[in-house]
Amino acid sequence: MGKTTLVSHWLRGLTAHYPDGQLYADLGAHAPGGPVRPGEVLGAFLRALGAAQVPAETAEQAALWRTLTAGLRIAVMLDNAVSAAQVRTLLPGAAGSLVVAAGRSRLTGLGVDGAVFHELGTLDPGAAVELLGRRVGGERVAREPAAARELVALCAGLPLAVCVAAARMAARPRQTVAALAGAMTQETGRLEVLQLGGERAVRSALDESYRCLPPATARAYRLLSLPPLTVLTGPLVAAACAVPPSEADRLLDDLAEAHLLEDLGPDDVTRAARFRFHDLVRLHAAQCAQREETAAVRDRTVRRALEWYLATATAARALLSPTHRRLRRDYVFPARPPAFADAGAALRWFDTGRGELMAAVRTAADRGWHSVTWQLVDSLQPLFLRLRPYDLWIEAHRLGLEAARRAGHPQGVSRMLTTGGNGLYNAGQLDEAVVWFTDALQDAKAREDRRAEAQALHGLAQSHRLAGRLPLAESLFAQALALREAIGHDRGAALSRLCLGDIALATDRPRQARSLLTRARTDLLAVPDPYDAARALAFLGRTHAHEAIGDHPTAERLLAQALEEFRATGSLHWQARVLEMLGQTAEDRGDAATARDRYGASLDRYATLSPSDARRLKERIRNLAPPPATP
Repeated sequence: MGKTTLVSHWLRGLTAHYPDGQLYADLGAHAPGGPVRPGEVLGAFLRALGAAQVPAETAEQAALWRTLTAGLRIAVMLDNAVSAAQVRTLLPGAAGSLVVAAGRSRLTGLGVDGAVFHELGTLDPGAAVELLGRRVGGERVAREPAAARELVALCAGLPLAVCVAAARMAARPRQTVAALAGAMTQETGRLEVLQLGGERAVRSALDESYRCLPPATARAYRLLSLPPLTVLTGPLVAAACAVPPSEADRLLDDLAEAHLLEDLGPDDVTRAARFRFHDLVRLHAAQCAQREETAAVRDRTVRRALEWYLATATAARALLSPTHRRLRRDYVFPARPPAFADAGAALRWFDTGRGELMAAVRTAADRGWHSVTWQLVDSLQPLFLRLRPYDLWIEAHRLGLEAARRAGHPQGVSRMLTTGGNGLYNAGQLDEAVVWFTDALQDAKAREDRRAEAQALHGLAQSHRLAGRLPLAESLFAQALALREAIGHDRGAALSRLCLGDIALATDRPRQARSLLTRARTDLLAVPDPYDAARALAFLGRTHAHEAIGDHPTAERLLAQALEEFRATGSLHWQARVLEMLGQTAEDRGDAATARDRYGASLDRYATLSPSDARRLKERIRNLAPPPATP
């Protein structure tokens, strides 16, 4: 019916009424992988509003979404909605905001939320003929007015069907309008087409366009409907269809010219052109694939697409985490990933493509491709560690752990347990994190893998540290340190020293903390690991501010340097934390005004990152001495 185009055009005219922005989400009512989960949409919306860390649970995400939007005037478009409940979770917290939900069903349940319903009808014959003329040329339509009216009647007034038919005519400038109308009724007859209504009209237009495609383009049309991915690019198409990159670009252009793909514009990172199917067009293409391709060909196409994502994510991971131990990759169809300009470009690719990457993980798991599943999850570590989408982090690792176990890959099981445990304790699910790290520890001991054993001990210690069990955490960190020193794992040893320094500082042993943190900082700079080296520097700054040392100028200098280093690495969480440390240091020396300013700057960052930390900062600010009264 043209719902998306109509609403998008309307909202563009309302920009001034909603100055805080407009957000769009496709809820995937008819997507091949099923409707989009509310948490995925909330995560994208929260990040669009500046939230660098998204809570793991949907209820927490919804609460943060309502909090962040409470004072805003925004417009939200929710396309392809499947139910009122799906929409209701995504309603913002501001009474002055606008939400438009578009779907093929009426969504009557939203009436209790104050929704107003608008039914979008088909184009009237005059408007449909005008749309046809705009696409193929008014003179061409004017020469055959009766045939034009017959053609748009066959399209049942649906803009999609008219545009597909027009694209077919535009590709054949000598074809008459009457010839196309006759082709569309050749098999079924005009009366039957009209009786079957909208979907049959679209199918009839698509059948005729498909019939006229060159064989290679028709094959690409069929195959590209199979992977459960919404965005298509040249490199992905080259891998999925097993064609050279130049041929993939030509196929995409041909399909877009035929109005069988929508052009989304270039990718922000790789600059590759991006395309997507309309859901009805994808359905038609998938039916063609089911009818004309063997099951083996269909499986190979999906596998090639997923392995391209695996190869590309693995290349991005190598740029972002060069010091991390790399595990094997098992390719059936080795793919050539695109080249990233630098680590920043690789991280942006992870960020913008997280929906496609998670769809790839879920598809691999559903199909029982166990190696692809856990290796994809392993390749996504920079996404999880740098951008902190806790919901995706935990979901992916639950799928990856099961897959690694079924694949019978011990190192994969160990990696899933430890990196998944990291996600659990970062999301505050500490008891489950302890279970995962305990399993990892037992597994490593059974395999006599000392490096994995040290990693499990470190993760177990961090889980207990966050739970406030400091003596137990310190003992486990010390065991991890001893193992890492024994096997020559310098970076791991430095991280264990950093955590031991943190505990020493928390238990009023500042001189011991200073010694541990100074060594950790030096060793991490030597690796190099600038992110963790900045963490060591931040704790070192707070150590100098401890009353037993009392060197506030040095503390201020080290913390200011750490803040700059975290700005360089892009870590908002640690920027907030260091600003809080600077506030504590100012408060320690009795400067309440400076402390209030720094706590306020920290709160500005925590507000989009962590509601619990934001509440704690507000309490700190309330407990400060009141500012002096102005005369």
